[in-house]
Amino acid sequence: MVIPREAGRITYSAEIRRLKTSLHLTEDQKAILIGMILGDGHLAENWSKTNYRLKVSQSKGQEKYVLWKYQAFRNWVLTEPKLHVSTNSMRFATISHPELTYFRNLFYKGKRKIIPINIGDLLSPLTLAVWFMDDGNIRKVAGKVYGYYLNTHSFSHLENKRLADNLKRNYGFNCMIIKNHGKYRIYIGSDRKKFADVVGNNILPTLRYKLG
Repeated sequence: MVIPREAGRITYSAEIRRLKTSLHLTEDQKAILIGMILGDGHLAENWSKTNYRLKVSQSKGQEKYVLWKYQAFRNWVLTEPKLHVSTNSMRFATISHPELTYFRNLFYKGKRKIIPINIGDLLSPLTLAVWFMDDGNIRKVAGKVYGYYLNTHSFSHLENKRLADNLKRNYGFNCMIIKNHGKYRIYIGSDRKKFADVVGNNILPTLRYKLG
């Protein structure tokens, strides 16, 4: 629900309270949320430091993707996505909520994102697609697709291995952990077609170039 600009503080606060008692994440919202946490999404503390909210910010060139995310979480958002001219980025944020705080506690240690032990239970095809749209890219040479990268540079080697092991266990992807700029990322080469088949139905038309 979008609250008009002219709405008063009392009305605005009352709407937030109503939402917090009525909202629950759907399975699709959970899957998209996890994909964003693994990728570009950020769970930020609210002003009272009691709960967390999802913040989305991407370049103006990804406007359609941002609007797709907004539609997925529209009932959690009070203000439509806006263009921030200084950074040329589209942004929106959800309300803060205990269910978002649960995922903040699961995927963060302090301010750093981590990969939880139970990550294997959380990697649905929709989650993989959002993760790839957020933070993946293709390896293409002379027009031929050789594989796909998941840019997991913010995670440790152990966390990358945990991800790779669970991608193998869940989907049969043979993953390599490759050093890149002093960090680590995941590469799916020999099973690139299998990966594309798993995520393909959930990749937005405007981002299908990432699959080649």
